[in-house]
Amino acid sequence: MGCMLSQLAAKFAFFPPSPPTYQVKKGDNGKLTVVSSSSMPAPVADDPSLDVLLIDTKRGNKIVAFYLKNPYARLTVLYSHGNAADLGQLYDLFVQLKVNLRVNLMGYDYSGYGASTGKPSESNTYADIEAVYQCLQTEYGISQEDLILYGQSVGSGPTLHLAAKLPRLRGVVLHSGILSGLRVLCHVKFNFCFDIYQNIKKIQKVKCPVLVIHGTEDDVVNWLHGNGLWKMAREPYEPLWIKGGGHCNLELYPDYILHLCKFIYEMENTTTAIRLKRIRQSLSLPTRSNTNSSAQGDGCCKIKICQPKCLKCPKPRCGKCFRLRKSLCCWKPCNCCWKPECRLSCCCCCFCFKCSEWRCCVGIHKGINGKQEG
Repeated sequence: MGCMLSQLAAKFAFFPPSPPTYQVKKGDNGKLTVVSSSSMPAPVADDPSLDVLLIDTKRGNKIVAFYLKNPYARLTVLYSHGNAADLGQLYDLFVQLKVNLRVNLMGYDYSGYGASTGKPSESNTYADIEAVYQCLQTEYGISQEDLILYGQSVGSGPTLHLAAKLPRLRGVVLHSGILSGLRVLCHVKFNFCFDIYQNIKKIQKVKCPVLVIHGTEDDVVNWLHGNGLWKMAREPYEPLWIKGGGHCNLELYPDYILHLCKFIYEMENTTTAIRLKRIRQSLSLPTRSNTNSSAQGDGCCKIKICQPKCLKCPKPRCGKCFRLRKSLCCWKPCNCCWKPECRLSCCCCCFCFKCSEWRCCVGIHKGINGKQEG
């Protein structure tokens, strides 16, 4: 029953352009090229930065992917598009993002979209993005530390599916993302087995910064979806709520590219040490420097060796860490055969290197009569 309902939900979730806006053919040099099959212009055939790929998935489908190279890029974006577009329609956007964000960009068509084989389904989209990520690793040497996942609308499903499995991912962008497929149609507070793309569960497993972008006037996926994803993220980044923005026009607003540039720039300059510091802060754990300063504030010595007790006033040392107080330690040799009288409550002693006796060391002792000063 659940499987039948999932298939029914998939029919309402996927709307691939029909006919596809492009076709893929093999050129004389053996490389794949793109040919337009509609009134829309196809990607430039002689674009040297574009690689057209045909990738096999574990579910037996062959999906088409575009990889756009930027020689100045430090990071790579893996883009999962919405439910009513294919790569032929998104090529111009990919070029703009590649240039303005200074990144490499990998976009792909789900099974059943564009020139990809198979039928669109939730399981197929998961297999699709996993195959594309594996291609980035093997063909281009891209590791998860240098990867940002970008999911638009339905694309937030496969994006969070993969992000939940990659603990060292650099970042995630959710563009008009959904809490789940069923929650787009109606407001429900419970999870159902037949619901698709249950991002409400997977967002909590993502361990990298998450940027949420959503239009306040989105009439397809309500703004509450984006707000909910942002609130449930473990490491939420400053969100972008585009006032008056709809579902398919956020790229037209200047704040869209400006905020994305800011996010990419910060992700480029985020080191492992900075990320660990942020995690400690989010968990309310003291940093190492704070730990050391707190120990020094108690006045405890860092000497960990066992110290002999004073024979005249055998009182315990620091009750917290059983170390000598820093303000009372004075590893200075006293005058030979000088036996001061301990008049204060000392908690440690010093050793006379000439007569081999332990002396009390509270205050500053001077003279042979054992008078104290200070």
